[in-house]
Amino acid sequence: MSVEKVLETMKIAGKPLKAGEIAEATGLDKKEVDKAMKLLKKEGKIESPKVCYWQPKG
Repeated sequence: MSVEKVLETMKIAGKPLKAGEIAEATGLDKKEVDKAMKLLKKEGKIESPKVCYWQPKG
């Protein structure tokens, strides 16, 4: 599922990423990435250290 793929990509990157960068890295459509990130935000699994950049929590 794309949610796991997005989270895994963020963890591997080791730095905050923009949705577009995640889409590029995963090969997923940006809409899919946005949807996955929305769910991850809701679940409190990711955070934004600066505007438009996201990283895993913890």
